[in-house]
Amino acid sequence: MRWLRGRREVDQRVIYQAAAWCLTYPDSQLLSRIGLLREALGEHPDRTVAAPLERFVDHLAGSDIDKLQREYVDVFDLSSKRTLYLSYWTDGDTRRRGSVLGEFKQRYRDSGYLVDLHGELPDHLPVVLEFCARAQPATAVELLTVYRAALELIRLGLVDLGTPYADVMTAICACLPGESPTDRQSALALRATIPIETVGLEAFDPRLLPIAETR
Repeated sequence: MRWLRGRREVDQRVIYQAAAWCLTYPDSQLLSRIGLLREALGEHPDRTVAAPLERFVDHLAGSDIDKLQREYVDVFDLSSKRTLYLSYWTDGDTRRRGSVLGEFKQRYRDSGYLVDLHGELPDHLPVVLEFCARAQPATAVELLTVYRAALELIRLGLVDLGTPYADVMTAICACLPGESPTDRQSALALRATIPIETVGLEAFDPRLLPIAETR
């Protein structure tokens, strides 16, 4: 992705791919990529987004795999406040969610890019980020902006928890235009600023259900 951040245009696709890997369940393959992640992030010109990811990679390098796996489950699998399934934030466990998942799949097919779901639902954030790392820059911005409120709520939940995963979400949100909100109320208010119709994303509805506010 290229976005003007007050200095110069920066390609953020490396950030999307690195974040996608960092948000997957930690296994030996992820740990084998630590050197590659450090090299790629070290060369990235936008330190605002690269530095938080570098801190997380240091966390990976300094922890054993059993600890990392327990941490991942505790952070993402035991609370809906931090779920990485984006349609859950917009549609919860409703019939509409199935339609949204189908829209994600159709979008991937229409893009012409091979999208590996890794056995996950198509709205799982690591899958979405891998798609963004391959898609046209404008497409990545549009898709992530539609789900900006959800991304910021996940980030704030991770910050409140005090987990290193907050650095990953901080990097993702820093790639998007504008400043990140500092509290949940401000994050929820982002719904009103996101247009329902954006180029190529007419099927996506950015409304957040009460689940994002009450759970």
